[in-house]
Amino acid sequence: MNWLEFPDAAQQTDALANSVASRLSAAIASRGQAVLAVSGGKSPIPFFQLLSEMAIDWSRVTVTLVDERFVAPDHPDSNAGLVRQHLLRNRAAPARFLPLVRAAADIDAEVAADCHEFIAPDVAVLGMGEDGHTASLFPAAAELAAGLDPAGSRPLLAVTPPAAPHRRVSMSYAALLQAGCLILSIQGAKKREVLEAAARGRDDALPISHFLAQDKAPLDVYWSA
Repeated sequence: MNWLEFPDAAQQTDALANSVASRLSAAIASRGQAVLAVSGGKSPIPFFQLLSEMAIDWSRVTVTLVDERFVAPDHPDSNAGLVRQHLLRNRAAPARFLPLVRAAADIDAEVAADCHEFIAPDVAVLGMGEDGHTASLFPAAAELAAGLDPAGSRPLLAVTPPAAPHRRVSMSYAALLQAGCLILSIQGAKKREVLEAAARGRDDALPISHFLAQDKAPLDVYWSA
């Protein structure tokens, strides 16, 4: 794990956007295309906006999501809607977008389609909740064991969070370990405390701990106060 600290969110966002842009450009130079998986929520919005202005050959980039709420694409809680509004614009407008939910009718059918279309990301940008969840791998979720199985054969799964609203579609731990690089972006003293607790060893009560303990995919942590 490579830990990077920044005095404020603006500097963290700038460093994160430049790092992701550099990694995507390197993947394009190496094999002609790149895949970026991002997380939703409000925290990534400044990162999306800055990344959308980066000079990348976006026509060769596929953008997808680490996880998604099982809601219609025009629902206010849709991560896809957030990505379309804040990332797939400016220079990033030509990027191909691979959503995880196309119509909120049959979650099992959506997951099956997502598994069929799954492409291992060159870069996966993760977030973390104060409960230690990342992607939609929530502590105490009935599907957590399957989601954290490093030998799991399905790259995506349906998850029912114990408390958070909406069912979810999430990349599994096994799928995220296929990423060329994992980046965890967090802010604040509380999340730092959670991450430090998770770093003590694997604990299903803090799902992020599994990502900290593995050595298959490089992990960079970007933290700011």
